[in-house]
Amino acid sequence: MSDVELRHLATMAAVADEGSFGRAAVRLGYTQSTVSQQIAALERAVGGAVFDRPGGPKRVRITPLGAVVLTHGRELLAKSQAMAAAVDRFKAGDGRVDIGTFQSVSNVILPLLVRGLRDEHPDCDIRLFEEETDRPQVHELDLTFFDGRVDGDVEHRKLLDDPYLLVARRGAFPGGPVRLARLDGAPMVAHPPICDQARMEQALARRGVRPHIVCRTAGNETVLSMVRAGMGSAILPRLAVHSADVGSDASLSVHELEPAPPPREIFLLWQAHRTHSPLAARAIEMAVEIAGRIAERG
Repeated sequence: MSDVELRHLATMAAVADEGSFGRAAVRLGYTQSTVSQQIAALERAVGGAVFDRPGGPKRVRITPLGAVVLTHGRELLAKSQAMAAAVDRFKAGDGRVDIGTFQSVSNVILPLLVRGLRDEHPDCDIRLFEEETDRPQVHELDLTFFDGRVDGDVEHRKLLDDPYLLVARRGAFPGGPVRLARLDGAPMVAHPPICDQARMEQALARRGVRPHIVCRTAGNETVLSMVRAGMGSAILPRLAVHSADVGSDASLSVHELEPAPPPREIFLLWQAHRTHSPLAARAIEMAVEIAGRIAERG
């Protein structure tokens, strides 16, 4: 049975449908001798005749063995056609892509990326996995957004620098930039010390600036709510500030910092040596384009 080929089954189906080797040859674009050779090869593979050949103008008749072979053969041909169609759709950019993300990217970059991919490939399957972690599971996903470099068997593409801004209750600081030294000992609401938050706090400490952290929370909205409530100010990446539309909040003010701490770096990561699907490759291209537009707007 290992010698049965799809082309033999396709020829058998054509003979069964047309009732003769000659008409099957015309349908398939073969010579009649080629049809006969393929049916003979199929019969050798299954160990018996699949057609009775009465000769003359009479239709060929399928044998009991042939009926079994034809039933399963049509199923195999249908699966083969379905696979070919699925491969064509995959090559055209459909299929599935799994993307890891974190909240400010989810709020600013991902909506544009998802919309762009769906506009180009309406039937694509996009799965998003949001997590705040120091150790992204790059090997489990096609692509991962992360605010830092990752060691190991990982490739990356830097998307943009995301500078830090100070968010405070309006009137807490004069308008314009705020000197970092003014934050030493000042009450502050902050994210947990993971991902780039820890690096930012270490950069402040190297300058002798150690704010008094009065609240830590992972949610950007909760950070801003606590700032509004008067618990303290917050140092947030620009993406987080813009995604929350802080500029339109009359109760808050946004200030640049002098000297500016090193910006948060946002990368797109994937497992090294991975062969990307066309959809994942397009997602990388689109993420770079979107990040470039965001960086230009500032």
